Amino acid sequence: MAGSKRKTTMAKLNRERKLLEKRAAKQAKKEARKRAAAEEGAPATEPLEPASEATEPLEPASEA
Repeated sequence: MAGSKRKTTMAKLNRERKLLEKRAAKQAKKEARKRAAAEEGAPATEPLEPASEATEPLEPASEA
């Protein structure tokens, strides 16, 4: 019996193939998220408006 090999069943092969496909899809999704984050991060490196313009005082409220 030492020389005999057991064949892998089709069910096991199918499970393994499904697992590999699931892992590949997960990796692709992860890479897509990283690319999207990198693309969104790129415009953020553009110069921002100076803080003085952003904090202009509002018009004084008229008292009644």
